[in-house]
Amino acid sequence: MSKFLRYVGLIGLLALAGVAAWLFGRGELLVSGPRTDYFLYLAALLALVLVLARWPRLSGVLLVLACVEFAWGLGSWALAPPGSPSLLPPVSAEPARFQWHPLLQAVPAPGLAFTSATGLAIRHSSQGTRGRDPDPARLAASGVVATFGGSATYDIGNGEGDTWPERLDAALRDDGLVVVNHGVPGYTTAEHVLQTAFYPEKFGKAPRCAVYFVGWNDLRNSHIPKLDAGYADFHMPSQVDSLKVRRVGGSNVTISPVLTVLTRLVSAEVDTVRYAKDPYALPPVAGPDAAAATIFERNVRSISALNRARGTPTIWVGQVVNPDRLMGEGLYGWLPRVRDRDLPRLLRESNALLQRTAKALGDTYVALPEEAFGPADFVDQGHFSAAGARRFAALLAPAVREACR
Repeated sequence: MSKFLRYVGLIGLLALAGVAAWLFGRGELLVSGPRTDYFLYLAALLALVLVLARWPRLSGVLLVLACVEFAWGLGSWALAPPGSPSLLPPVSAEPARFQWHPLLQAVPAPGLAFTSATGLAIRHSSQGTRGRDPDPARLAASGVVATFGGSATYDIGNGEGDTWPERLDAALRDDGLVVVNHGVPGYTTAEHVLQTAFYPEKFGKAPRCAVYFVGWNDLRNSHIPKLDAGYADFHMPSQVDSLKVRRVGGSNVTISPVLTVLTRLVSAEVDTVRYAKDPYALPPVAGPDAAAATIFERNVRSISALNRARGTPTIWVGQVVNPDRLMGEGLYGWLPRVRDRDLPRLLRESNALLQRTAKALGDTYVALPEEAFGPADFVDQGHFSAAGARRFAALLAPAVREACR
């Protein structure tokens, strides 16, 4: 038995080295990082199998553990769709971009500055907004344009200096306006109601006008059974894990897949913030969702009323997506019950509802023609590339300039 365990342990080490070399050649493994630590952990387990082979029971337990860790880590990564989470640690470590918030679930971590694994320069201001702190002298002499939205406003596809709110800020500089980016990935109009009601001021200055680039994230709630009016049954709790603000469990990954699974099981039982109910097992549904549309319209009216009471003009912008990436029968992942091919049509209907509501409220609505954007303006299904951000800011600037005078 001892010889067998040594033989298996040695074969395991050679196989592990081969996989590590293959991943290193693909750029999926670095000299250091969480994924490297995972391979070192497996190597340590297999080395202990060799050293402790004279005690077969202990050595055998370690061998089984090493096999499970290898299968769960590498196996979940190999079987997961590209870009989807797995139990395999990431290639490199990044600081936490967001932190837990009792009302909004997750907010940007203030004062953050780093370069992402994809090479994007990410910066958060001291007030927890995307971008740098405004120049104090310019801020004192300017009116604030507050932009609200989800990941397309936070602009996850672009690094510092290339986001569309920064491009808009540059376009409005000579008009005595400074843009502050309140966008946060995943945020819907439910979060924007809270932002507008309680957190519109940043850097000690209330906005002169507010821009809302909305629609896509609200459609995430389409066809959720018994949809909560505040999206508190699915979307809101899902943000805790989407933006990785849970302390243990959730989307956090350790160097041990077994430990990762155990912490998730414990977290599911003892954490106050429960995991979101899972609608992904339900079949997709074609067509609009009247209940979700009613909630969306109500939120738009609430935001408008809050701004109107403060004398803040509201500017609504319907979202645009990349139809070339949304043509199949599958689901790219963010919307659990909407097929890719159905999303552009649903978004057009959502934008039409937004336009009608804005007109009824006397707000400004900016209609962006779909043909104004091409595939090169996006990095994926709907997040702007640097070129797309420039184009979007240029199209938006005249309406903002007029409404925020």
